[in-house]
Amino acid sequence: MARYTRSIKITISLDRLLPLLIEVLKSCDFEILYESDDYIMARESPGNISFTKLVTVDVLIDKSKATAQQVPINFVVKNEELPLQVNNHCRQIFELLQEAVNNNPDWQVAEELAT
Repeated sequence: MARYTRSIKITISLDRLLPLLIEVLKSCDFEILYESDDYIMARESPGNISFTKLVTVDVLIDKSKATAQQVPINFVVKNEELPLQVNNHCRQIFELLQEAVNNNPDWQVAEELAT
């Protein structure tokens, strides 16, 4: 099973975060399977890739450590594919998602957190 994680702290207010995260996920061709105040689960839209390579992303929002202007977020990107190659499908989708997060004009990545 391929699995990639990233923990960051972004500069945004907590009340604006959830809708913007959903927008970013949808822009990367993810469909939202579940959402709550501190968790989003999304899956890559099926159709162009085999079922075992479909990527799922879990986004965990750490509200307990959030401040008025910064929110810690953990991304877990995974699929059932064995990561036999460095540049596998899951890794490509992880990179695409991270680029979308890094380049979002509505927030700034303030800090990379240890995972």
